[in-house]
Parts: sequence; C-alpha cells; structure tokens
Amino acid sequence: MLSLQNQSACFDGTVSIYRHASSECQCEMQFAVYLPPQTRSHRVPVLYYLSGLTCSEQNFITKAAAQRYAAQAGLILVAPDTSPRGEAVPDDDAWDLGKGAGFYVDAAQPPWAKHYRMYSYVVEELPSLVHQHFPTRADRQGVFGHSMGGHGALVCGLRNPSQYQSISAFAPIAAPMQCSWGQKAFSQYLGEAKDAWKAYDASELIKDRANPERPILIDQGTGDSFLKQGQLLPEVFAAACEQAGQPLILRMQEDYDHSYYFISTFVEDHIRHHAKFLNC
Repeated sequence: MLSLQNQSACFDGTVSIYRHASSECQCEMQFAVYLPPQTRSHRVPVLYYLSGLTCSEQNFITKAAAQRYAAQAGLILVAPDTSPRGEAVPDDDAWDLGKGAGFYVDAAQPPWAKHYRMYSYVVEELPSLVHQHFPTRADRQGVFGHSMGGHGALVCGLRNPSQYQSISAFAPIAAPMQCSWGQKAFSQYLGEAKDAWKAYDASELIKDRANPERPILIDQGTGDSFLKQGQLLPEVFAAACEQAGQPLILRMQEDYDHSYYFISTFVEDHIRHHAKFLNC
C-alpha cells in the first residue's frame, strides 16, 4: 500500500512523494516519482536514480533539474531514499555510516542486518511496487546515480543485466574496496571477509560481466575534492573495463565539483544516454 505524501505539477507531468511499509528494510520508506505527460496515454520506461551519502529521496528530485528532460524523453523517474529510517533503525554518529549511508548492500552483520537491505530493496521490492502502481514498461528499466548512489547504480546494473538495459553514474565510488569510505561501510555491513565485498564492487564485478553492446556513461568533475582524496577512483574502474572489454564513456569535466551544480549541468546527457536504450 502506497501513501501519497505530496504531489506537484511539473513539465506537464507530476512529481510525487510516496511512503510505504518496506518488507526488506522493516521500516517505513519513502521514494520520489516523476510521471511524464506520456503516462496519461501509455506505459513508458522507468529510470531509477540512487542518491549519495547523507541524501534522501528529496535531493535528486528537487535539485537535479531532470524533469524537463524526462518529459521530453518520456521516462518515469524514481528516486528512493538512501537508507532505512525510523527510531528502531540502528545508526552511527558518523555521516558516512548508518542512516543516509546504506551503500546499497544487503547487510549481513549486527546491528545492521535486519534493516539495512538496500540492495534487495532497490532491485526487487521497489521495482515491484513501481510496476504495480504506475504505468511502466517493466521490460525497459535503467539505473543511474551519484557518488555512493553511482556505486549502487553500477553494482545493481552489472549484477542484473536482464533487468536494467542502461547504466550511468555521476562521480561514483567506483572501487569501494580500495577507498576508506567503502572499506569502512563494507567491514561494518558485510564483515571482514573480503570475498563478500566483491559482490558490491563495480571494479570487481566488471571483470566477468562486460556487455559490449551497452556502454556505461560516467561523468566526473576534475575539481571534485573527493576525487582528490582518493575516494572515487574512476581510473581503477576504467582500467577494469578496458581489460574486460566493457565500453566506457568516462568524461572528466574540467573544474566541476561533487555538487548538484555538476549533476544538473550534465543530467540531460544522462537522460539521453538512457533514452537510447530504453525507448526502443
């Protein structure tokens, strides 16, 4: 059961926030949906956006300026929260672990395992709800995201090639096993056995999951402080793609940082990238 929280007209379509009880996360979850005007007459493809650390379902839908381009392309946009929420959900004082920092994994360690099942939520539960309640083409889905959400988009897309026909990312955490953000989150959520980490590391997954017919688009700002700190590592993913034979469009955007100013500048290109594969 979905509960509509609010709704606004936008580019001849609607932006809505919905709330529901999640069986995967064992709490109430919220997600944003943009329905383009085409949905009034027929079913259309759906594009999922995964947000980064400290974000919620609100950031992309209010800051990315993507609705205009989704309306032109005839794509539904869906933006979930980044973690479970609520008083019963465990948290951490740090901003890069716990609420707002689910890392799109299915946690296996206490105290996280009960609620922090964001991978299964994004890949299974949320699409099931979306297809049930909105006029989607269930056979045409894409996924993209930013930072932690870029990591999530790469992982979800690579692990489920029959579900997602297109993948892109803004400044993703592209090799989480090799950066402090990923090492901290994976050790807490998944435990110390690093073999389990590989299932959530795009630079590991691509080694045997290349698809020559589906190029991946990544935009990365050269002025991004997290790039300079070694948290994002696009060069590691690029090298893995080259070795595996995966087409990768990696664009280093001069002077752009990690913010939604960066995302809103290039979101049209990403919408068009997905539309090429979804509108067919």
